[in-house]
Amino acid sequence: MAGISWDSAPPAGHAPVMLREVMAALAPKPGETIIDGTFGAGGYSRAILQASASVVAIDRDPDAAPRAAALAADYKDLQFVPGRFSTLDHHARALGHSRVDGVVLDIGVSSFQLDEADRGFSFRHDGPLDMRMGGEGEGPSAADIVNRADMGDIAHILRTLGEERKAGAIARAIVADRPFKTTKQLADLCSSVLRGGDGIHPATRTFQALRIFVNDELGELAKALAAAENLLREGGRLVVVAFHSLEDRIVKRFLTARSRTATGSRHAPIPDGPAPTFAPIGKGAATAADDEVAQNPRARSAKLRAATRTAAPAQPFDLTDFVKPIRLKGFA
Repeated sequence: MAGISWDSAPPAGHAPVMLREVMAALAPKPGETIIDGTFGAGGYSRAILQASASVVAIDRDPDAAPRAAALAADYKDLQFVPGRFSTLDHHARALGHSRVDGVVLDIGVSSFQLDEADRGFSFRHDGPLDMRMGGEGEGPSAADIVNRADMGDIAHILRTLGEERKAGAIARAIVADRPFKTTKQLADLCSSVLRGGDGIHPATRTFQALRIFVNDELGELAKALAAAENLLREGGRLVVVAFHSLEDRIVKRFLTARSRTATGSRHAPIPDGPAPTFAPIGKGAATAADDEVAQNPRARSAKLRAATRTAAPAQPFDLTDFVKPIRLKGFA
């Protein structure tokens, strides 16, 4: 894209999705401070730094820290914080940034995590059934869920977070065959239950549901949007790239609620209500260009939504307006 050139290429297979569209909406300028809430391989951070803006990068994955250190060796205006993007406002303020000029989020699992068998994210690589983005010690693993949870709770997770039509059958099979230790064990069980299928691997929705639940991905996303609302200055830009309908639905609902203007009619006065805190950038969700999809199939499902922060004060935030928490019997 114009004005951006890579000083060095990102790691092979880890190109940032919709980089051109993200940078166009984020529009970083020299001297600005941008939050990259999902550092990953550092693709967005590198492009922002090349635009002479400063970056506060956040990632809960401990494996991201050495990648950030390597990038920081080339760019002094990068600050990396190990942690969750749901509290990005607290991370920024701890570093002395009371307001920032932009926030960018790339939601979901990274290709690094999918490619590493020992992280347990992918049914295509045999490894321990883990899936915790923050590593050991960050709550129950996927194995803990399938080995200890009630059958009805497992079915609810698969149905709600994976949109798995045969959630009940898979849950019954899990309970009958547990314990599970590896990704291959669970993937093979899904294949035995879902014979034939609909063109995708039979384990796809089950693994997706468990990953989303284990990492509270939807709750983290909703909280991150509210944190961005609290942190962005007037004129600051929020840019979110989502890869799944559940994620995109939360982003759409949040930005719709926060950009809504109270209206009345000629027969009734304009009702009282909070002033909009965001103004949409563009209409609806943008998708990846055909040339990018041809080079990077992961971009096919990406949807980008963006908005500009207004001067209105942040609105009260209630997580349950956007996410219905799933609580398991027997788990704290």
